[in-house]
Amino acid sequence: MDIFALPPLTLLLDAAYSALLSLSTALEPVGGSASAALAVILVTVGVRAALIPVGVSQARAEQMRARLAPRLRSLHQRHGRDRDRLQRETMALYRDEQASPLAGCLPLVVQAAVVGVLYTLFLRPEIAGQPNDLLAHDLLGAPLGSSLVAAAGAGLDARTAIVWAVVLTVIVIVADITRRVFRPQVPTEGPLASPAMLGMMNAMHYLTAVFAVFVPLAAALYLVVTVTWTLAQRWLLRRRYPLPVA
Repeated sequence: MDIFALPPLTLLLDAAYSALLSLSTALEPVGGSASAALAVILVTVGVRAALIPVGVSQARAEQMRARLAPRLRSLHQRHGRDRDRLQRETMALYRDEQASPLAGCLPLVVQAAVVGVLYTLFLRPEIAGQPNDLLAHDLLGAPLGSSLVAAAGAGLDARTAIVWAVVLTVIVIVADITRRVFRPQVPTEGPLASPAMLGMMNAMHYLTAVFAVFVPLAAALYLVVTVTWTLAQRWLLRRRYPLPVA
């Protein structure tokens, strides 16, 4: 089922297409053939800037969860066999502390929605019954509407390979820095402390690079900017809202 066939989402897609195409046209004197790529980057920066207040709330919630972690572990030890009692006690703890276990989910939802729209914009040959002009744009010769998998299947030229190599390298470097700087706090004992679980948690940092291989270059550019922004924002907010020392 094509969810963008639903009238509200069709209007959203048409509006996003018109806005991005207009921004790309306005940027042509500066960006030239890369104006659409520059437009995607500016849209990404705008989305992340709008989410700064949510990022602050997310950092405060992370600080709160770290402070509550010993009490949550105590609840698991006391009520681990009674799932209903454990859930009630956990929610009561969050309520008493005026915290939410779902705090920080909004940025993920918004970013997923933006990636979905960009993916669709640079995938469809037609938008609103008209040829999709965005597909004519490229970044240094690499088509914005083609994924690395699709480009490799059609025969990867040198310029496209270089652009994708830079994109994926940046994502991997940012993921590695994030993994090293923001190591998750896990108990010294239990299933989360097992080597297999720790290895899985470390590998999850690199899933964005894997995902980027399958989306159009325009969506991959969004991922590059957003992971870099996220790393810088988390570093700044961690200094403002440090986690308690275990």
